[in-house]
Amino acid sequence: MRAKITGVGSHIPDVVRKNEEFMNHEFLNNDGSSFGSDNATIIEKFVAITGIEERRYMDDKLMTSDIATYAAQKAIEDARCDPETLDFIIVAHNYGDVKPDGGSSDMVPSLASRVKNKLGIKNPACVAYDVLFGCPGWVLGLTQADSFIKSGLAKKVLVIGAEALSRVVDPHDRDSMIYSDGAGAVVVEPSSDEHGILGQATATYTEEEAFFIFNETSYNKDLQDKTKYIKMYGRRIYNFALSKVPEGMKAAMDQAGVDIKDLKKIFIHQANEKMDEAIVERFYKLYDMEVPRDIMPMIIHKLGNSSVATVPTVMDLVVRGKMPQHKVEKGDVVMFASVGAGMNINAIVYRY
Repeated sequence: MRAKITGVGSHIPDVVRKNEEFMNHEFLNNDGSSFGSDNATIIEKFVAITGIEERRYMDDKLMTSDIATYAAQKAIEDARCDPETLDFIIVAHNYGDVKPDGGSSDMVPSLASRVKNKLGIKNPACVAYDVLFGCPGWVLGLTQADSFIKSGLAKKVLVIGAEALSRVVDPHDRDSMIYSDGAGAVVVEPSSDEHGILGQATATYTEEEAFFIFNETSYNKDLQDKTKYIKMYGRRIYNFALSKVPEGMKAAMDQAGVDIKDLKKIFIHQANEKMDEAIVERFYKLYDMEVPRDIMPMIIHKLGNSSVATVPTVMDLVVRGKMPQHKVEKGDVVMFASVGAGMNINAIVYRY
């Protein structure tokens, strides 16, 4: 018995924020000093490294739990599932519901409870809870769903990743251009055949890495605002990811017992195009192989880094045929992989 995905869905926000809209921002160093470059140069270098040309933000009328619900509704419809028969609703996020003007995060009640309420589910046996695991949260939620199904505790699990990072960024931080909003979801059910989750690996590194991503006040020291925003040590994260994520991906492949040559797609968390390319290159080097063509569908150029929503969103777009150069057919082996705050990594090998 293993878990298989029977329905997929995502929500891509309507508000498009292009790079040129950051031209008038005052970007500062973490000590409050000015950059030595003008914004045109900063943005040019930013695109060269990350690949991000634009990103999506939520409408001010919406909250994270709203877009999580939209993605969930699509997944439920795709699975032809009665919501009342769901045993668990797992929502991965990092900041809860944050108002458009920022401020404190609202996490009580949990986003999962809010989604259950918005879906109109009355069944009290449908247990709703949140996962806080950095960007790899949705992949971890899928691992938990697999465990519930293997143990017999569940027959249907809804796993959602949703985030509104646009509401927790410091406008004076150059890294604010990376982040975006979005949501992705899947319905998971038991599989009695070879389809479903074949192997997984998860790890948390905290000895030196725990605070590579953290919250801190604005880089603009003249502001009286004491709101804390998402911050990161980009170079340290880059080096960490290149060192640890390929190892985790291989560990998942080893557990699955699948030949690397059978891997058709890698759905990876996307925060930096160059980093993802380097991770996948190092992964294949562990097998003394070159990276296969079109192995890694990329959405970061137009959608930015939507944290926990990235992996389910790119999968949904490929499965629904919205990325014509990529496709997944029945029987194909794919991988989900992610890295993020904690610092956490994980990977899942899955057969469609």
